[in-house]
Amino acid sequence: MSVDCLGQHAVLSGRRFLYIVNLDAPNEGHRKISRQSKWDIGAVQWNPHDSYAYYFAASSNQRVDLYKWKEGNGEVCTSLQGHTRVISDLDWSVFEPDLLVTTGASQVKWNKKNANCLATSHDGDVRIWDKRKPSTAVEYLAAHLSKIHGLDWHPDNEYTLATSSQDNSVRFWDYRQPRKYLNILPCQVPVWKARYTPFSNGLVTVMVPQLRRENSLLLWNVFDLNTPVHTFVGHDDVVLEFQWRKQKEGSKDYQLVTWSRDQTLRMWRIDSQLQRLCANDILDGVDDLIDGISLLPEPDKTLQPQDSEPQHSSGHGDEEALKEDFLNDLLVGKKTDQLGLPQTLQQEFSLINVQIRNVNVEMDAVNRSCTVSVHCGNHRVRMLVMFPVQYPNNAAPSFQFINPTSITASMKAKLLKILKDTSLQKVKRNQSCLEPCLRQLVSWLESVVNQEDSTSSNPYALSNSVTTPLPTFARVSNAYGSYQDSNIPFPRTSGARFCGAGYLVYFTRPMTMHRAVSPTEPTPRSLSALSAYHSGLITPMKIRTETPGNLRLYSGSPTRSEKEQVSISSFYYKERKSRRWKSKREGTDANNRPIKAAGKVIIQDISCLLPVHKLLGELYILNVNNIQETCQKNAASAMAVGRRDLVQVLH
Repeated sequence: MSVDCLGQHAVLSGRRFLYIVNLDAPNEGHRKISRQSKWDIGAVQWNPHDSYAYYFAASSNQRVDLYKWKEGNGEVCTSLQGHTRVISDLDWSVFEPDLLVTTGASQVKWNKKNANCLATSHDGDVRIWDKRKPSTAVEYLAAHLSKIHGLDWHPDNEYTLATSSQDNSVRFWDYRQPRKYLNILPCQVPVWKARYTPFSNGLVTVMVPQLRRENSLLLWNVFDLNTPVHTFVGHDDVVLEFQWRKQKEGSKDYQLVTWSRDQTLRMWRIDSQLQRLCANDILDGVDDLIDGISLLPEPDKTLQPQDSEPQHSSGHGDEEALKEDFLNDLLVGKKTDQLGLPQTLQQEFSLINVQIRNVNVEMDAVNRSCTVSVHCGNHRVRMLVMFPVQYPNNAAPSFQFINPTSITASMKAKLLKILKDTSLQKVKRNQSCLEPCLRQLVSWLESVVNQEDSTSSNPYALSNSVTTPLPTFARVSNAYGSYQDSNIPFPRTSGARFCGAGYLVYFTRPMTMHRAVSPTEPTPRSLSALSAYHSGLITPMKIRTETPGNLRLYSGSPTRSEKEQVSISSFYYKERKSRRWKSKREGTDANNRPIKAAGKVIIQDISCLLPVHKLLGELYILNVNNIQETCQKNAASAMAVGRRDLVQVLH
């Protein structure tokens, strides 16, 4: 995915088509550019210069195609070829509109301040190049111990760049001091991308989450990497790419465009409030922040004790005192080097998404509380949330049901447990938890309503056929590993691999086994996902339902008893019960013990189908003093091994 420099179009790449989306009217549908290639698009990018804004480059295998998109039509202008290996990345120069760099390494990026400087990544290393001296790198950085997935130059400092890696970290470098990084952002999962924002000192990162429903798109202040400034909630799967739109004339807001594996393109508005949280000096623009305090909702008078004293000094005096407290909080935050953090509830309240469905939130920053009302179906929930003074520094808020709340006592207990688990997970990392708790509350209540609707429409359906919505999963570690295993895929019941010796090795599942779930239903994403089952955070589902509104983590969840160990095979297959398989399923060994049939591993010679031939390589000669003899002998060798297609070439 790439966004043009005018902020009007985004291009999405596919094998058969390139899709052009009008970002000013994304609901109008997309345009297609047909392409004839058996190779997927490796990288795509629009030209960053206004005069060439209708050109974009797309790499495919060892070739780069230059496309022109104008007046609703797209076509290939030219193709560039020169690489002998697959092109993994490309980048347009921000100084010269007709200069494009491509690489077969991993990543390549032009410097944003120096027209002659660029950086490439090679596994865990970074090399700095001067285009005027292309024969050797200017500097080497041993940046990471694992593969680097992304790198980005600082927009204002020509010597600073950020690298994101499989080793669960983002590191910041001054390439003039290659032996020591400037700073590090440690993460619990691999980092797919990390890029600077076009404003202030922000950084946007894309994580590789352990489970699909975890949020992986985060905004940081590079001067305070203890906790993210904001979490973008909305995508249901990993974010594959993100880019910034050009600011609209007269607007101070920025827009972040993201493309996810869930097949959705989203645009996020970054207002001035979020931009200030990424500023180096948090006192910049503090007057604007203080002006916003006057917009605080009035305290809920029904929560005050009846015998409380009347407040004679209300109004302007309270507002001035509140402003003074708020400014003190800002100053304390600066002294403790907590730059950019939402130090007050007012800042967190201002970032809450008030458009969450079926939710009404009444926020009272003065009394450090808020009242949440949720109405879904025939159920009503009203809660008072109180925030301790230490919040969110390892201090979770308290949740209390107040009238009118119509759910049963058992439902209240389940809901309280979900909210407490969610809030504790966040505050342990010093992160705000109000919005995640609101989303869990709505999700849980909607699933209850959906379950009741499906039961009422089918009187023969069993009760409790759907598990309750899950809290955000704790980072647990057990026999199946944790985030270190998040890139290890679930085992396959069948598969095939080519090897260099001209063989194809493939394996199949036993004939005595059959699928426990439909082949269209997904399995857990990684091996570490089983930890959620073993820790008790996920209850194995006993009954599968086809109700479309039900919220489920995996359609193919285990069907075994909760008391039994959830294993890998729970997601895949089970033995056939039919008698006709009994003779095939079991045999006996030398000690007369039963042997269960296993899947086959088959090795097949496919050298005749490959463009290379091992035996021909052994017979091939190269005599530079007699080219004619070389061609004759090699032609005879090709004929001897049955490669008639090469005989004519060598003759």
